[in-house]
Amino acid sequence: MKKPEPLFLSILASFGLLAAACGDGETDASPPEEGEPIQVTTTIAQIDDIVENVGGEHVDSTPLMGPGTDPHVYQASHGDVELLEDADMIFWNGLNLEEQMTDMMDHLGEEKPVYALGEQVPDEYILEDEEEAGMPDPHIWFDIELWSYAVEGVKDGLIELDPDNEEEYQANAEEYLDELQELQTWSEEQIQEIDEESRVLVTAHDAFQYFGDAAGMDVIGLQGISTDAEYGLSDVQNVIDEMEDRDVGAIFGETSVSDSAIEAVIEGAGQRGHEVENGGTLYSDAMGEPGTEEGTYVGMYQANINQIVDALK
Repeated sequence: MKKPEPLFLSILASFGLLAAACGDGETDASPPEEGEPIQVTTTIAQIDDIVENVGGEHVDSTPLMGPGTDPHVYQASHGDVELLEDADMIFWNGLNLEEQMTDMMDHLGEEKPVYALGEQVPDEYILEDEEEAGMPDPHIWFDIELWSYAVEGVKDGLIELDPDNEEEYQANAEEYLDELQELQTWSEEQIQEIDEESRVLVTAHDAFQYFGDAAGMDVIGLQGISTDAEYGLSDVQNVIDEMEDRDVGAIFGETSVSDSAIEAVIEGAGQRGHEVENGGTLYSDAMGEPGTEEGTYVGMYQANINQIVDALK
């Protein structure tokens, strides 16, 4: 029996993109016509926020994944492939975040500039999945210093495609990086309001390792790094055990993950006489609605900090 053709290949073929993607390996990196914005497609909104800030009026950027979308299990639709085909350039996270799209991005990279921004971060700073050796943790945007590498990657990509506007891209990137540095300083000040022994962050899945390292907090995730992995009774019991041992009284949900996991912890802890409250919902793999504060990287990060501090201090 013939092996079924992968979904992404059939979608690419339907748009006539597969033949081009499997060509001679040379990319067509010519900029758009003078006066026309660069058409950029991104995967997650965190990356789109960088592109819009650094590119300014010279880019027209569209993210594939909106609020509440889980990139770990996301599969590209026909409409997504059309956006990718029409784009002048593409930015994605990589590091196995958009794991269902990896092969597609490799093919697209044969015909246009495609940048995996996770590759901009030096290898020594990439954390691993504690449950699966050798598997990278892709959630680099939760360490502001590491996310600055992504900003540099976007800036460099735009300059390479559109060198005529290099000075503006450079200035925009510097302004955005200054804003991120201010966010870092503010975040550190807010975390200090939490008693040191209470700086334990328990969440639905293990998306906050980088945040924990940067903020000086211990992080416990009920699910692993990828939400594609199911949690079981033993996972719930292990989290409850640790919350009891450390007298942790709050667990946080995530906008892109079902609350069933944290509800199981709250209920199980209550049956054992340890009261755990829902500390609120954090933004993890997705940001807020476009046009809101939480729909920007800075606003998303601030909302998370405020939620965590309010619940734990």
